Amino acid sequence: MNSIETRTVRDLALEIPGATRVFEKAGIDYCCGGQRSLADACTSAGVTIEEMMNSLELARSSQPLAQEVNFQNGSLAELIDHIVAKHHVFTKTELQRLRALIDKVHGVHGENHPELAQLRSLFQNLSSELEPHMLKEEMVLFPYVVRLEAATRNQQAVSTPPFMTVANPVRMMMLEHEAAGYLLEKMRKLTNDYTTPADACFSYKTLYEALDALEKDLHHHIHLENNILFPRAVEMEAQLSY
Repeated sequence: MNSIETRTVRDLALEIPGATRVFEKAGIDYCCGGQRSLADACTSAGVTIEEMMNSLELARSSQPLAQEVNFQNGSLAELIDHIVAKHHVFTKTELQRLRALIDKVHGVHGENHPELAQLRSLFQNLSSELEPHMLKEEMVLFPYVVRLEAATRNQQAVSTPPFMTVANPVRMMMLEHEAAGYLLEKMRKLTNDYTTPADACFSYKTLYEALDALEKDLHHHIHLENNILFPRAVEMEAQLSY
């Protein structure tokens, strides 16, 4: 077996610029399911390993118009600022906007498209998961990681947090990421990959396009936390003696 087939999706997403877009297009989970081997992920997604390897090699050799920011070696404080400013702000804004839009579309088209009621319920559950989740990160976890990094940089001790070790809230955040990912997957399946029906109005089409964009942004958002921020924070704390 080619060595790349046994590499984890997470490692390839971190190593190859543009790999996350390749995985997104193929329907491969690189955020919550990043520990799977490429071969296993391809089997689940219904794509051949040869096709995926060719796509990854093309992504590796291509020169993107705008180089993706590499957060693997930068400061965690900068990564947190990026996550909050780019992904948290976007998610909060879209959840509020889409809450009203999905109510509108359901009100107009719900009788002819009963799946909209289930989509609306799934979206409400997603909002209920994500909003307190982001608040906990911004108010508790992220500030501690920033203090932890500053203490490491200055070779100082950091006081033991109420949650004892950063691994505890990280574990909880990752479980909540999995719950959000499950809801996103159900929403995509319910809407047949966000394919609008023939009688869809402009608002209906706008809703599906926005839900699709929200899902893609959340995948990258969770990838940055699960695969970069959280592992680095856990490792950093382990190297610091109290």
